[in-house]
Amino acid sequence: MTDLSASSPRTGTISRNTAETGIAISVNLDGTGTYDISTGIGFLDHMVEQFSKHSLIDVTMKVDGDLHVDQHHTTEDSAIALGQAIADALGDKAGIGRYGAAYSPMDETLSRVALDISGRPYLVWKAGFTQEKLGEWDTELIEHWFHSVAQSAGLTLHIELLYGTNNHHICESIYKGFARAMRIAVERDPRKGSAIPSTKGQLGG
Repeated sequence: MTDLSASSPRTGTISRNTAETGIAISVNLDGTGTYDISTGIGFLDHMVEQFSKHSLIDVTMKVDGDLHVDQHHTTEDSAIALGQAIADALGDKAGIGRYGAAYSPMDETLSRVALDISGRPYLVWKAGFTQEKLGEWDTELIEHWFHSVAQSAGLTLHIELLYGTNNHHICESIYKGFARAMRIAVERDPRKGSAIPSTKGQLGG
C-alpha cells in the first residue's frame, strides 16, 4: 500500500460568483488550523474561525454578498463553497478515517456531533436557539449553514444539543464539535494506505 503520510497536502480551491454573492475559498486538510475569514457577518466569521482552529483545516474565505438584502445568500453560499472546497481536497477519499464524532462541552452546554464522509448528504438537526440573533447573525440560518455544507461536501451529519441555555455557547459548542469530528474523519489512516474506506470501492453514488 502507498504511504499516504508523506503525500503532499490535500488542498481545494473554489471560486463561486453569482448575482447574489462572490466567493473565494481555499482549504488545506493537512494544515495547522490557520484562517483568514471575511464574510461580512461577524458571528459567522467567528464560527468558521472556530471550525478551522479546531479541525486543523486551514481555511481562507472571502465573501462579498448582498447583505443589503439579508444574510441568507451569504450564509448559504459560503457553506456551499466551503463544502465544495473540502470535497475537492478529499478527492477520491483514499485512506481517510471517514467517520468522526465528538462531544463538545462549553460551560453549561454539551453538544454531540457525528458524521460520515459518505458521499450521501443528510443532516439530522436536533438543536435550537431561544433568541433571533447572535451578534447580527440570524440564528435561523445556522441550521441552514450546516445543511448546505453537508450537501456540498457529501456528509451524513448528525448534530444534537444535549443541553444548554446560553445561545452563544450552544452555537460555539456545535461548531467546535463539528470541527473535531471533521478532523478525525479527514485524517489519513496509515493502516488503510490508499484504500477507499468502503466495501463498494467508492464513496457516494
